Amino acid sequence: MTVAGHALPEGRYGKPRAKRSRRTTVVLIALGLLAGGGATYLAYTNLGSAPIEAERISFANQPDNRMQLVFDVTRQTPDLAAVCIVRTRGIDGGEGGRKEVYIAPGPSPVRVTTVISSSSEPVTADVFGCSYQVPAYLSTGQPPTG
Repeated sequence: MTVAGHALPEGRYGKPRAKRSRRTTVVLIALGLLAGGGATYLAYTNLGSAPIEAERISFANQPDNRMQLVFDVTRQTPDLAAVCIVRTRGIDGGEGGRKEVYIAPGPSPVRVTTVISSSSEPVTADVFGCSYQVPAYLSTGQPPTG
């Protein structure tokens, strides 16, 4: 083996590395593209726009540790019922109350007003999240079991 015209001592640097075949290079590039495509798909489905979005409009204290929350719900599929989980928070940032709010099929966006009871004096309220997976007791008007 030679480097810049000089002969290297035999056995000192090990065997020269075999060149990678063209087939191996193509397979590695294909696997890289496949992995990149999979990561892109996962990022799009997990970080892309949500099928239901809620925006808090206002909140106001009510007597007896309750808070009124007004929020807008925008759905990609307004003909499906949805559920939004709303909550209050105390001065320490801890959750004081939580409530599931049924959103009937209909126009989108829709403005919703609800009152949330809290275990301590609430200082703010927000929408935790929304989903099309409505529990049966909300859609049928039956109280929760268990």
